[in-house]
Amino acid sequence: MISPARQQHYRFSLQLNQQEFLRYYQGVVSSIQVMSHCGRRLQFPASRLRPFLTHKGISGTFVLTVDAENRFVGLKKIS
Repeated sequence: MISPARQQHYRFSLQLNQQEFLRYYQGVVSSIQVMSHCGRRLQFPASRLRPFLTHKGISGTFVLTVDAENRFVGLKKIS
């Protein structure tokens, strides 16, 4: 088990309307790239955003957590 102290947390904002996210939702595009608030480019499977999809799309500020090997640990919407 990875110690939480070895995990990295990256905050980013994202706004995609429903039509824009449709390509990701349908699997046409499998990954998404965003820029973190600290300037780091992040890439992760678009399917990780599905729980946050509403009829308006996806909008908010999120925290992506990765382990010491940069493997996905979690994604949380914070606003």
